[in-house]
Amino acid sequence: MPGTNGVSGAVTQPPAQDPDEQPRLNGETNMSLRINDTAPNFTANTTQGKIDFHNWIGDSWAILFSHPKDFTPVCTTELGYMAKIEPEFRRRNTKLIGLSIDPVDKHGEWARDIEETQGHAVNYPIIGDTELAVAKLYNMLPAEEPGTSEGRTAATNATVRSVFIIGPDKKIKLMLTYPMTTGRNFDEILRVLDSMQLTLRHQVATPVNWKPGEDVIIVPSVSDDDARKKYPDGFRALKPYLRLVKQPS
Repeated sequence: MPGTNGVSGAVTQPPAQDPDEQPRLNGETNMSLRINDTAPNFTANTTQGKIDFHNWIGDSWAILFSHPKDFTPVCTTELGYMAKIEPEFRRRNTKLIGLSIDPVDKHGEWARDIEETQGHAVNYPIIGDTELAVAKLYNMLPAEEPGTSEGRTAATNATVRSVFIIGPDKKIKLMLTYPMTTGRNFDEILRVLDSMQLTLRHQVATPVNWKPGEDVIIVPSVSDDDARKKYPDGFRALKPYLRLVKQPS
């Protein structure tokens, strides 16, 4: 069965049955992504209709998390857990979007299984990346990878197991890639998001294993004089470069 999504852009791909349903890549498909790079933009069909990724993000943060194939056991638990904690992300002005190397109609069938087995309905969109377009754009598959989702297995898509946190400025803030056999810790993604949003509002960093409410680190760019003004209740200087202070509210 032909995929419902494909490619149109800088890289020539096999022709698709319906070009109006193909992802359109707004940038190069063979690039190395790093933290603080602009997240590559694209348009693609999802379970909630066609989106332009950057426009869809808008002024929010976004979590893009990918899956090698529909109806895979570990990913089923992950999508269900993300459905459960989606309100926590909304409270942090953060949107969720999944991706899987299968057609959108298959995503709908999978979502019913997820709700049945995990107890939570998937209310965020899932991209149908049947032409491997977004996976290549985000370096989850090699740019020269041939073919479409047709005939591919979870094993051949094993590297499509990444999480990207993207800020309102459309910059990549975090990248993580997991093996297929290890379920992702999305509570950790929430913790990292809390840390980054705290850093954005205040000139602090978070120490090892930090949890919300615990002491934070004053960044080195803040002088002691400025720190005393900013934190009149004081701070603890373990070393000139290591100064701890109560988490700002």
